[in-house]
Amino acid sequence: MLRSIMALGLAGLLLGGCASVRVVESEVQTFSTLGVLPAQATFRFERLPSQLVQNKRQDELERVAEQALLQVGLRRNDANAHYNVQLGVRVEREDRVDWNDAWWYGRGFPGPRFGHMSRWPSPWVRSTSWFQREISLTLRDNGTGQVVYETHATQEDAWSDTLNLLPAIFSAALTDFPAGTEGSRQRKVELRPPVR
Repeated sequence: MLRSIMALGLAGLLLGGCASVRVVESEVQTFSTLGVLPAQATFRFERLPSQLVQNKRQDELERVAEQALLQVGLRRNDANAHYNVQLGVRVEREDRVDWNDAWWYGRGFPGPRFGHMSRWPSPWVRSTSWFQREISLTLRDNGTGQVVYETHATQEDAWSDTLNLLPAIFSAALTDFPAGTEGSRQRKVELRPPVR
């Protein structure tokens, strides 16, 4: 009986881990001259010439950003927009290897390593990809042409699923909307697994 209960408990823990919530932590900095958002505020996306070349990619980014903007009270209306929104997204991948870590476990013991380390590939040296993501969003008043809101968010981790992370990063970037922040702030957004 006890063995059955333990097996069920272990299975619950394992299955619960698969369906757990993932927390995406971003560093956010915002600037705003926007006092109060007008009722039923609308926006349209504005693309730079370089973004016109990458239509499919830009369409996907705009779809993700549109959902985050909707959550803070901005509705898309290309024909009659109060604001123009300009997006920027940058993703860099860096391959990190164990020997770049000053506390690499060498010769069986953790601690600082001394001496020469060969840069030749070996089966016991691991390489890990590290992703650095940065998004920027600028809101420009359509009547005056003045930028009224600007936000930047950076996020980094070892996960390669950038498209799945972008909604959380955009949400983090707009956490304080329409207010600005003094300096940069850490924002955590829960990323729930997709419902099947």
